[in-house]
Amino acid sequence: MTRTETSDAPHPPGEPAARSGPPEGTGPSGGALAHGLKQRHLSMIALGGVIGAGLFVGSGAGIAAAGPAIVLAYAASGALVMLVMRMLGEMSAARPASGSFSVHAERALGPWAGFTAGWIYWTLLCVAIATEATAAAKIMTGWLPGTEQWMWVALFMLVFCATNLAQVRNFGEYEFWFAAVKVLAISAFLVLGGLAIAGLLPGTDSPGAGNLTGDGGFFPTGTEGLIVGLLASVFAFGGLETVTIAAAESEKPVSGVAKAVRTAVWRIALFYVGSMLVIVTLIPWQDESVLSGPYAAVLDHLGIPAAAQIMNVVVLIALLSAMNANIYGASRMSYSLVERGEGPAFLNRVSAQGVPRYAVVASSLFGFVAVLLNFFWEKTVFQWLLNMVGAATLVVWGFIAVSQFRTRRRLEREAPEKLVVRMWLFPGLTIVALAGIAAILLLMLREGDTRTQLAFTAGLTVVLAAAGYLRQRRRPQTPAPADG
Repeated sequence: MTRTETSDAPHPPGEPAARSGPPEGTGPSGGALAHGLKQRHLSMIALGGVIGAGLFVGSGAGIAAAGPAIVLAYAASGALVMLVMRMLGEMSAARPASGSFSVHAERALGPWAGFTAGWIYWTLLCVAIATEATAAAKIMTGWLPGTEQWMWVALFMLVFCATNLAQVRNFGEYEFWFAAVKVLAISAFLVLGGLAIAGLLPGTDSPGAGNLTGDGGFFPTGTEGLIVGLLASVFAFGGLETVTIAAAESEKPVSGVAKAVRTAVWRIALFYVGSMLVIVTLIPWQDESVLSGPYAAVLDHLGIPAAAQIMNVVVLIALLSAMNANIYGASRMSYSLVERGEGPAFLNRVSAQGVPRYAVVASSLFGFVAVLLNFFWEKTVFQWLLNMVGAATLVVWGFIAVSQFRTRRRLEREAPEKLVVRMWLFPGLTIVALAGIAAILLLMLREGDTRTQLAFTAGLTVVLAAAGYLRQRRRPQTPAPADG
């Protein structure tokens, strides 16, 4: 986006001076990213960002591992996510930028940190595009058996690439309506579930606490099951960062991101913790149907006609929404990195509509290549890609926490008026968040699958950090991006 404010505060010792090139968000010809997102777009992106396919489908594995204690697992991971979003919101409201946490990391820690955080996130999003496209195609071939999976993948990739190439408002409109459907679905689920628990839904009796305390009690699998459930729940929250990327292209970046972050608390508590409580209260956690789809299992238990197909529609919408958001997020992240000299210069071009089209195409192409890898080498090459980004979300959260710790001190000293969103009980809760991230990384060492993911992600992080550091050493010092 174009620069809207310039800091003339004294430059911190040992950090790069102000950038002499174009402001962050401005292409080589002076073209800037558009401010095409309205407040309603940003609000729904934030609202729908917490409702993904991981919640509708992936939560089944967590319930199977932890039993009713999955409610505590989601509460703990949700609390960590709320702290991370609050920290990110503080920095993004103070200094909105299309590169979001990558820009904040560069300002706080140096170009190597922005390079590492940005490119690992870009890789994560592109791999996610592949998994989402494949999953969406499988749903479509289930409905239309005579069609080929690759046809649907190609269609979805082309549609959302074209949508993101046109103008940012198109992305906003798609996400607005996708989010509206997801919010309506989860809200209806919570209302029906609440009525059933209270015994007010016709044809159902209140289950009481039988499913919570029976079948082994509230902690049927002990601490080990709770840990597995916690690890499963943490990665269901991925994608919340997109709202701070999108805020840079909204009409009112500061107030928009501030409002989105301030409402994150009740959204996470209601949608995640609330729905987990409804599921484990209404049906036994050992029910086989829970593993394949807990939400469909509850709707079927309540006698809702075509429950499985209803949830398939909702999951399809969630997958397409994630694809759209990930192409957008990946393109803006790569554009911001290139603009800061951290990638191939040809991607740094903005169309007349304010869209970084080369970055959109590059991100979509990588996603499409990843889909092909999934088709032909799912058990080898694609699994290797998945392992590489298995813990990438935690790496990004770590950069956010450390960046906020350093940035907050600087803002208090140089520009306290920019702290329109403040991290709660700073620095105490920032330290708690860092400790929580470290604890989850340590817990990943306990399980074989997550240990492999952690090792691969650590390797990718080290390679990127080393490359970023060498780039930083070999070129003249350049500024952190201008505020804006």
